[in-house]
Amino acid sequence: MENFALLKEDSFEESLGEILQVNPKNEKHTILLVDDEVNNLQLLRRTLRHDYNIITASNGKEALEIVEGKGKEIALIVSDQKMPEMEGTEFLKRVAGEYPDIVKILLTGHLDVDAIVDSINDCHLYQYIVKPFDPEELKLTIETGIQKFDLLNNKTIILKDLRELFYKTIKLIASALDAKDPYTHGHSLRVTMYSLILAKKLNLDDTMLEEIETAGLLHDIGKIGIPQSILCKPGKLTDEEYEVMKSHPAQAEKMLMGIKKLTVISNWLRTHHEKWDGTGYPNGLKGEEIPISGRIIALADTYDAMTSTRSYRQALSHETAIEEIKRCSGTQFDPVLAEIFVGCSDELKAAKEDPETYYPKYSYLQKIIYEDK
Repeated sequence: MENFALLKEDSFEESLGEILQVNPKNEKHTILLVDDEVNNLQLLRRTLRHDYNIITASNGKEALEIVEGKGKEIALIVSDQKMPEMEGTEFLKRVAGEYPDIVKILLTGHLDVDAIVDSINDCHLYQYIVKPFDPEELKLTIETGIQKFDLLNNKTIILKDLRELFYKTIKLIASALDAKDPYTHGHSLRVTMYSLILAKKLNLDDTMLEEIETAGLLHDIGKIGIPQSILCKPGKLTDEEYEVMKSHPAQAEKMLMGIKKLTVISNWLRTHHEKWDGTGYPNGLKGEEIPISGRIIALADTYDAMTSTRSYRQALSHETAIEEIKRCSGTQFDPVLAEIFVGCSDELKAAKEDPETYYPKYSYLQKIIYEDK
């Protein structure tokens, strides 16, 4: 995530670069590359050799022997998944047990959400990359992984710096999610901004504001497992496609529930498509059974969806969207929150028209991270 006000497509790499502060001594880190295909190893070596000390292995067993001898020197491992004798996940799981600080990246030919979640938990995986990969994208991922390694091993890094990196990472994830669908560019940041406008009217405490901001940024993370053909379909979804789309809140919870800092938030993300009258999904929760954060994000998400152009329709006006929220108060939305949200109409309209100015104004995380800088 980055020092975002709003992350524009042409600033993605620039934003990531600002996160990546090279280690103070400017020493080259050592990376272990593991792949049974010679051509892949050669491509990886060519991509990375100028910036890192490179060690290679052609299978998991050979790589384990290298780690046993040089584990304290290795900062990061990039391993293929499909290899003879020992798969990448088995190798990385063994490494995680002995050298938990080594950053681990898995290359895989298949995008399987369940397998990814298991790998993250079992192997303490930092990132997975689906093949064929873009060498420049891989370099950026490795740079962030090296930054993580430095943070974990630098005793002088203060809590605020870690919090800043976490915040920037969350915002990069949000930007990457929005990039899956050109019609939703900036959606996650706008939903977060509208959620914070409402949350601050409720006088919620600082912890809730921080968690609602994080939840807003990540509310659609479950869509990482939804096929592009469904996300960007110009026409009406079939019943089967709609069921797939409806799985994203539960997928979001599943992806984040193993991360201690995000345990509470993962439960909230499951509920942002529930409805006040109990007709929502995935659990049909009703009224105050729905966490207040889920009710807040539901309003913000719906408002942004209505006022944004999509592949299947043009954007509604701000005024039309506000009238629709009034109409759905007490059925789709918490009537008390809907009334307060409608009362924020002028703020919402101004924020929508100039998000780069208004997002920092409402962001709790930006305030606590950057106020002393």
